[in-house]
Amino acid sequence: MTIHEGYEGLSLKNPVVTLGIFDGVHTGHRRLLDRLVSRAMATGSDSVVITFNPHPRLVLSETHAGLSFLSTLDEKKILLGRSGIGYLLILEFNQHIRNMGACQFIKDILVDRIGIKHLIVGYDHHFGRQREGDFATISGCAAKYGFTVEKVEEVMSGNVAVSSTAIRDALLSGRLEEANGFLGYSYFLSGTVVHGRGIGKSIGFPTANILPSDEYKLIPADGVYAVEIELDSRLLKGMLSIGSNPTVNNDPGIRSIEAHIFDLDRDLYDRQVKLIFRHRLRNEKKYGSLRRLARQMELDRKLALQLLG
Repeated sequence: MTIHEGYEGLSLKNPVVTLGIFDGVHTGHRRLLDRLVSRAMATGSDSVVITFNPHPRLVLSETHAGLSFLSTLDEKKILLGRSGIGYLLILEFNQHIRNMGACQFIKDILVDRIGIKHLIVGYDHHFGRQREGDFATISGCAAKYGFTVEKVEEVMSGNVAVSSTAIRDALLSGRLEEANGFLGYSYFLSGTVVHGRGIGKSIGFPTANILPSDEYKLIPADGVYAVEIELDSRLLKGMLSIGSNPTVNNDPGIRSIEAHIFDLDRDLYDRQVKLIFRHRLRNEKKYGSLRRLARQMELDRKLALQLLG
C-alpha cells in the first residue's frame, strides 16, 4: 500500500475509489474494501481509499469533550494496509473541504485531481456540506462527470448493522465480546507505562499504570479484563483494571488503567505497550479491605489464565 498525503503528484490508473473515516476499520468497512480490491483487480485499475485527518468531528464540533475514536491515524494505516488496497490518500479536513458541496467535492477532487473511474460507497454513506451527498446525489454527479458508482450493503450482526457507532456503544457499555465481533479483531489500546501509587505491588499484584498515547482513543468501560500485552514484539498475558479503584480511592473522578502482567517481575516505566482486550471478567467493585481485594485478584488471575489459554 502506498500512502499519499494530499493529491498532488498522483499518477493513477483508472482509479476505483472509496472514501470515508474508517474509524476502527471494522467488518462493515472490510466488506467495502474487499469489493474495492476485487473490482480494481477485475478491471486492471488502481484501488484507492481516501480518508481525512484530522477526524472531521474535531473540526465540526464546538467542543471536543466526550469525543473518542476507535483508531488513531497510525492504527488506521496499519489496519487499512491489511486489506490489500493499492493507495491510501490522506486529505486534510479543513474549513475549505468542510464547506464544499458534494458535487463540488466530486468534481474538484475526485474527477479533476484523482481521475476517478468508479466509486464504491457504503450503504449509508453521505459526504459534502451538511452531509448533503447521499447515494442519489452521488449517482447524479457521477452521470454528469462520466464515472460509475455502486453501493455496498451493510454487514448485519443479528438485528444490528455493524458501524463504528455501534462498536463504540458496545465498548462503553462493557459488551467487549460484541464489540470484538463487530471489529473482526480484539480491540486494542497503546500507551506509556507511568508511575502509580504502588498499592498493587504491596498486595502481591504489581501493576503497570498506562497513559494512553492518544487523548481521543476510546477507553472501554470500567471493569476488569483479561488482556494480552504486546511489549518489544513479545505477547504477554495479563489482566487489566480500568476505573477509579474504589477500594483504595475515594475520588470517583480519578480514573486509571492498570495492567498486571503475569510472570513478569521488572519495572516498565516509560516503556510503550499495547493492550489487547480479549475478555471482560467483571465490573469494578469496592472491597472492605486490601486482603479481600487481593483474594479477588487471585480469582481474576485464574479466570484470565483459563480464558487466555
